[in-house]
Amino acid sequence: MLKTYQTLARLAFAEFSDIVTNTTFVGGTVSSPNKLRLVFTDESFLDIWLSPDNDYAYHWERRRQCGQMYRWDNAPHHPHVSTFPAHFHEGDESSVVESHLATKPEHALREILAFVRKNL
Repeated sequence: MLKTYQTLARLAFAEFSDIVTNTTFVGGTVSSPNKLRLVFTDESFLDIWLSPDNDYAYHWERRRQCGQMYRWDNAPHHPHVSTFPAHFHEGDESSVVESHLATKPEHALREILAFVRKNL
């Protein structure tokens, strides 16, 4: 995953430098971090977790800034959502709606960072 996280970090700085202020790898080891964190101009952050099995979570943490969080993930715990297992937590944990996020991480990140840019 390190190579994928490095690619995503470069993409974030290259295309969204107006909102991304820092990137860091979180947890795990230097050669195998658990996730990538992008920090934004308002000090909120996006944690990106990807697995070799194509599981994912993109979690934008804004509770300190405005009491909200947003998460796109495909954990299979919301079968009522039409895009199951993909879903989107819209503002808080209990507000779960369908998600049409791209499956390729680079495309998904662009969609998410465009959402972040619009909502900062």
